[in-house]
Amino acid sequence: MSEAVSIVRLAARGDGVTADGRFVLGAAVGDLVRFDAAGPVIEPGPGHVVPPCRHYPECGGCQLQHVTDDAYCSFVVDRILGALAHVGITPENVAPVSLSPPKSRRRASLRAVKRGGKLTLGFNADSSHRIIDVQQCEVLAPELFALVSPLRALLGKAVAEGQGAGVTLTMSDTGVDVLLANVAAETLKQIERLTDFATAHDLAQLSIEGAHGVETVAMPRIPMLAMGGVPVALPPAPFLQATREGEAALVAAVLAAVGGASRVADLFCGLGTFALPLSVRAKVVAVDAAGPAVEALEAAVRQYRRPITAVQRDLFRRPVTAAELNVFDAVVFDPPRAGAQAQSAMLAASKVPVVVAVSCNPGTFARDAETLKKAGYRLEMLWPVAQFRWSTHVELVARFVR
Repeated sequence: MSEAVSIVRLAARGDGVTADGRFVLGAAVGDLVRFDAAGPVIEPGPGHVVPPCRHYPECGGCQLQHVTDDAYCSFVVDRILGALAHVGITPENVAPVSLSPPKSRRRASLRAVKRGGKLTLGFNADSSHRIIDVQQCEVLAPELFALVSPLRALLGKAVAEGQGAGVTLTMSDTGVDVLLANVAAETLKQIERLTDFATAHDLAQLSIEGAHGVETVAMPRIPMLAMGGVPVALPPAPFLQATREGEAALVAAVLAAVGGASRVADLFCGLGTFALPLSVRAKVVAVDAAGPAVEALEAAVRQYRRPITAVQRDLFRRPVTAAELNVFDAVVFDPPRAGAQAQSAMLAASKVPVVVAVSCNPGTFARDAETLKKAGYRLEMLWPVAQFRWSTHVELVARFVR
């Protein structure tokens, strides 16, 4: 067996990396590794813990259950700072990581397939289409995980041999919203099976998604979620921040970053996660391409008379121009993983004094940050947020000023 070498860092996908550049799955910083013909042998160091879930590391939902919380938070910060370093940016200040607790995930997408008369339901294996039939989950909220076994039984009857289905679970303030894909609701028997399931498990809403779109089968209560003190009716399978704790951390950071601005644009606004809290002290123009989300936000704004103008607009094809942006004291933008390349260029060309970026992808964030830097903005404050606990998925809020 070879001489032991130390793990000095974690790679972006969670593998341990030795000083000579070798990647070791399941290793933590401070571990010692020996390589022999059968593969690496890990001697755990102080940053290594026993993973709490029986499905680790097979399940692709968690890559870093084997590291301590301190080591995981260091990974989160390093992911962001490393991406920024590639474009020559160093934040002036970095806040402590906001880490969501175990069993706090309030939305999830699962896959199901029926083979040999058995229904398998769960998450994909890491880097694979194979489904892990989950019997334990340390990230899902208990209310959602409690539905996994009953859903397995339901789909076992509703899904044909060799067929697959999708399940999206969302925990709202008024109950769980379930969306099933590729599940028939055409005959009376099929419909009754679904409505009986919704009643038995006290669901707020159960819908199916097929070739003709989304159809609600049962809705004892409208799924609602309070944002900035305003209840918003949720469309089926809405985009939400993954945990309540993560959302609270992101909102607090955005409010701090915007400061006393009285006119704010919220780009890629979704349901109003930031627009509604911002509207307590500012006039807000909220823009997003998703029609159902904008409609839900508009309805809440009308009912609760918040100073928000909601606009449906595709910011990838038609970004808000520099001239349109110049009327705002601050702009918040929270794009999907692809980032906001076109919108960042318009922000860079504008006269907006404060730009607040919210991102779930350090790579595209660094690209957009470089665009702002070249226009004279400096990265004054960075807030790292780790709401996808034990995963390599990293989020952040950043305040740019000039």
